[in-house]
Amino acid sequence: MSGLLRTISTRTAPALRGSMITQKASVYTRPAKSPISAAETAIGLGVFTLAILGPSGWVLANIESYKKK
Repeated sequence: MSGLLRTISTRTAPALRGSMITQKASVYTRPAKSPISAAETAIGLGVFTLAILGPSGWVLANIESYKKK
């Protein structure tokens, strides 16, 4: 029985793997078209920091009102 399963799996496995979608990363090795200034970097980091830490800070600042509910 195991020989039969081995034969079936060796014949069907490549067919099943061939239908999978392969993803390619779009990585470019060229330098940027225009350099990013320090102000743009600071603004970008500030926005990301606010987007990530803002909601958690809001919850921690208002935790007493959430406990009452």
